[in-house]
This record gives sequence, C-alpha cells and structure tokens, in this order.
Amino acid sequence: MSPKKKRVRKSFMKLFLVFLIGGFGLVSWCSWALKPYSSEGTNQKITIAPGTTAGQLAEDLQERRLIRSAFMFKVLARLNKDEFKLYVGDYYLTPQMSPEEMINRLVKDSPLVKSERVTIPEGFTTDQIIDLLVQKGFGTKEDFIKVVSEDNFSYSFLKDAPNGVHRLEGYLSPNTYDFDKKSSPHAIIDLLLRQFEKEITPEVQKQLDTLNFSVSEWVTLASIIEKEAVKAEDRPIISSVFQNRLKIGQPLQSCATIQFILGTPKPKLYDKDLQIPSPYNTYLHQGLPPGPISNPGHASLEAALYPAQTDYLYFVAKKDGYHAFAKTYSEHLKNVKLYQG
Repeated sequence: MSPKKKRVRKSFMKLFLVFLIGGFGLVSWCSWALKPYSSEGTNQKITIAPGTTAGQLAEDLQERRLIRSAFMFKVLARLNKDEFKLYVGDYYLTPQMSPEEMINRLVKDSPLVKSERVTIPEGFTTDQIIDLLVQKGFGTKEDFIKVVSEDNFSYSFLKDAPNGVHRLEGYLSPNTYDFDKKSSPHAIIDLLLRQFEKEITPEVQKQLDTLNFSVSEWVTLASIIEKEAVKAEDRPIISSVFQNRLKIGQPLQSCATIQFILGTPKPKLYDKDLQIPSPYNTYLHQGLPPGPISNPGHASLEAALYPAQTDYLYFVAKKDGYHAFAKTYSEHLKNVKLYQG
C-alpha cells in the first residue's frame, strides 16, 4: 500500500472513530435525558395557563428540577404532536416521573381545576357578554350587572368611563378564554379588562398622542367601526370617514349608535328612530358619543389608530357586505339608489 493510501485510510479510521464515539455519546446523553430527574422528591403543582406552549412548559419543568432536559421534553412533545394538547389547569408531577410519564399524565389526565372555554365575539356589547357568561353557568345576570356597574377596578383607562351598566363597555376584550369553573363574576370581568390593558402598548400611546385621542375616544371610535364594518378591508376606510367628519365638525350619523340606544337591533331604521333623544345619537349630536357602543376587537382598534388616507365623508352598505364610499353627498345619494334602492 502506498504512503498516500495509508494516510487516507488512517484519516478515514480517525473520522469513523469520531463518529462512533460521537454517536455513542449522543445515545448515552439521550438515555440520560429520558430518565427521571431523581429517585426521590415530592409532588409539585404545575399550572398550565391559557396560551402556554410545550416549549414554555419544558423550560419551567427544567427550572423546577422535574426533568433533566427541556430540549428532550420538547422532542417528545413534538413526536406526540397529534395527541399532545395542553389543557388549562393544575397538575401534580414528581421528579420520579420520566419525561414520557409526564407527557402521558398531561395528555390523558384531566386538570385538577376544571375550566370552561368561552369565546367572546368581537363587537359583543356588555349585555351580550353577560348573557353569554350566565348561559355558561358562571353566575346570575344580577351578579354580573352589579360587578360591571359598581365593583372597583384599578385600571387607569377606566378613569373617564361613564357611570352605570355601560361603565365597562368597550374594555371587555373579545377573545377565547379558559375560565376556572369556580371563577367569580368579578374575577372573570377583571380578566377581560386585563386582556384589554395589553392593547395599550407604548406604540399605541404614541399614536394616540399623534391623533390627539384619549383612550376613551379611541375605544369609542373603534366600537363604532366594529359595528359598522362587515369586511376587514373596509375597517380603515370607515375609520377615515368618521375621522374626516370629526375634523370638520360634521355629525358621524352612525346607524350603529341608534341600534345601541334601541338595545334590541332593528332590521331597518326609520326617520323617527334617528330622532331619539340620547347623547349616543350621532345624528343629533356632533362628535363621538359619551362612550363605546360595543367591545371592539384588535382589528377595529387598529383601524381607529391607523385610518386610510381618503377624502370620503359618506358610505353605504352593499348587499355583499362591503361598502360604497363617496366624497360628496350627491355621490352618496347615487350609491344609496344603486345599492339600496
């Protein structure tokens, strides 16, 4: 064998040994990571909150010395992706359990605290939210009305909120929640308010300052957009119409505010409805109403912050859910005749 071939063979053998040792080391590490953290220890309560991911849970378990490797736990969770679903609640795990046993416990066992998943749709009013929560068995209507009307919540965005049952209108954030079955009406309403608080980021506050809007004015405008818009693409354009009107002192003339006054929406509004004496009647009063008329979702809040740049002052609903927009009243009348005549 030539010296060159000997060198090549020697290099190949070295490389083979490296891979062999590395592979053996990897197998050994995996075997170690899959074992229970300890042969002794007490139960630890693990709380899985809404939105908890497998990665977050793995890091928590490693920090609490219940597993040896967060990485290996995440690998096992990924291998069980079709079955591995985290359910909100409290669980007990011990250091004597292997990662696989923990995953089986989390997947197959019910949490110690039963929860109910509730979806609050965007645009629901406080009354509708209360009815939904009562239907789900979280308390009586009287309980919730007392909470939203009288209970104290220390959030700065509520400082300008009106008194009465509509005090929290606009701030009960639409979302999907997992409520503890034993949650009180106060705790549930507080969770909805806490979710809304997350909307007020430094970037949002900066934009509010640019628009010269208070939080109350922002949410009020967003609540009207929420009730007027059907299609997502229309939201920022509808926002521009209302903000253009606010700038020139033209009444908003939003039918959604009339429906709010009525309480029970009508399929069609008549001239007499537009004359209802109420501060929420934007046909009779310039500017925004005293407070929100619904609980807007994130998209409507965003549209109120960032309206489209238009000269539109009018819009009318079309049969497909979209709106036709116009700059002048004469154009608007043509659209009304075309789409609602």
